[in-house]
Amino acid sequence: MLTHKQYPMLLALVLFVCLLKIAGPGLPNPAYAASGEISTVEVVSRYGPSVVAVHMMVEGFLIHPTLEPQDYQGGGSGFVVDDEGRIVTNYHVVAAALQDPEPGATELALLPEATITVSFIEDPDRFFPVRVRGANPDFDLALLEIIDPEDRPKVGPLPLGDSAGIKAGEKAIAIGSPFGLHSSVTTGVVSAIERERPGLIGIDIPFIQTDAAINPGNSGGPLFNAHGEVIGINNAILAAGSGPGSFLGVGFAVPVNLLKESMDALVAGGLSGVAAALAELPDRPRLGLSAALSVEDFPPPLRRELNLPAHGIVITDISPGGPADRAGLIGPTGAASIGRLTVPVGGDIIVAANGEKMRRIIDLQQLVLRAKAGDVVTLTVWRDGEMRQVEVTLEVVAVE
Repeated sequence: MLTHKQYPMLLALVLFVCLLKIAGPGLPNPAYAASGEISTVEVVSRYGPSVVAVHMMVEGFLIHPTLEPQDYQGGGSGFVVDDEGRIVTNYHVVAAALQDPEPGATELALLPEATITVSFIEDPDRFFPVRVRGANPDFDLALLEIIDPEDRPKVGPLPLGDSAGIKAGEKAIAIGSPFGLHSSVTTGVVSAIERERPGLIGIDIPFIQTDAAINPGNSGGPLFNAHGEVIGINNAILAAGSGPGSFLGVGFAVPVNLLKESMDALVAGGLSGVAAALAELPDRPRLGLSAALSVEDFPPPLRRELNLPAHGIVITDISPGGPADRAGLIGPTGAASIGRLTVPVGGDIIVAANGEKMRRIIDLQQLVLRAKAGDVVTLTVWRDGEMRQVEVTLEVVAVE
């Protein structure tokens, strides 16, 4: 039984507990504070206003020559990426509204019957017309500019993280406009990294895989880590059967480091990237070889059986009399099968070029695009279990 002297102590304890219950939700979580992480609520509060819904309309769109033209509407998401208020989204979100680019164009013109607008969460019913400043189809990226910059909401750019440092199991937060539902938030984890899959035009992208729900309309929106940094640009989902569908727990995001690599070219305007350069500049210097596979495309059992290197680009063809041929490089001499998969074997595998590790075909394409005719590329080549150095002089090769 309490004495009269103990009542004040009990009352103080009760008041203290009550205050904790009242103030608790607003207090910083010690675990978050120690790691530098912030809560999902804080991520949305800080950065949600910089995420936009993208709306695209093409009047009288001809879907097929045998069908009547009809209005075509599409959309996705995006986010403010710099202090000038430019907005990143996926190229496929806006591609149907674009004319074929003019050589040297510093922006991508819309079709006369097309419009693209964006809206912000603070005022979702207000639509801001935008132009497409630049696009990189390789990585399915586009950069939008609000036509009247003085009219845009004063929101800051999202902080860009480092996608090279992420690990499977880390927290992932997606914000976007699935099915037109403005600024929806979903959470999950990074399920895997470097999921090599063909992007919009067939070039492999090392996607981030996540189980944070991504649905049609999320394309182009940000994927955050627990620090509130953008680690990816939401891009695609794995759906049941064929064709588009709803989320099944497997979503893909373009790593943000590919965006950072592409930003200068996007700001410069027009189409950029390997595919654009190859299409516009057929007289670029070349190695005179084709590569359609990377070592990582081979099933692990086959890689072990053939004792292949840990990474590299598999040469699948050599242009007779070209630079690679004269340097002594060789293509496949046979094929190997595992299950229904048949792959070329017996030829050279490019492991590095000018000291840069080669893992994806696009790694080599980008290196060659930065070079000029007459430059010498030093290739580290694996053949029959041995490594050797091969020097190849780039030259213009006629493309048939």
